[in-house]
Amino acid sequence: MLTELRTSLRPAPVLLLLFAALIGLAYPAAITGIAQLTLPRQANGSLIADKGSVIGSELIAQNFANPRYFHPRPSAAGKGYDATNSSATNLAPGDKGLRDAIATRVKDARATNVTGGLVPPDLVTSSASGLDPDISPEAALWQAASVAKARGLSEKRVDDLISSQTEYPLLGL
Repeated sequence: MLTELRTSLRPAPVLLLLFAALIGLAYPAAITGIAQLTLPRQANGSLIADKGSVIGSELIAQNFANPRYFHPRPSAAGKGYDATNSSATNLAPGDKGLRDAIATRVKDARATNVTGGLVPPDLVTSSASGLDPDISPEAALWQAASVAKARGLSEKRVDDLISSQTEYPLLGL
């Protein structure tokens, strides 16, 4: 009876260890190796270096207060755009703290923009991770006049640059 029980239960721990090794070690190691061989820059975080020092990543927004740059979405990741503290706020749409934060961001955005008008929502609401570097074409165009003025460029030139850098959904979806 005891031998039968051991014989019937033996496959469970053996399969657990086998699949833990395969799925937990071998598969991630293989994918990491393939990524390092085929796309090493992307596999290592798409880092941006300046004079040999890493200053950021193309995948993580940076806090730009300078009017020469397009401002990203606000960050919900701790103080600034800290990848180790990535998270959403989980505040409900009716939460007073969220409403106050958005109202302050709208006021600040209007103060730094030369054209005025309605502030695009992605400039005053954080992304789910709090680190998203992408803004909508509307948010970029809303900031174009300010960036053009700060850089001494024509608005048309900045609008053309925005248009050339806009990424559209794959297959229009």
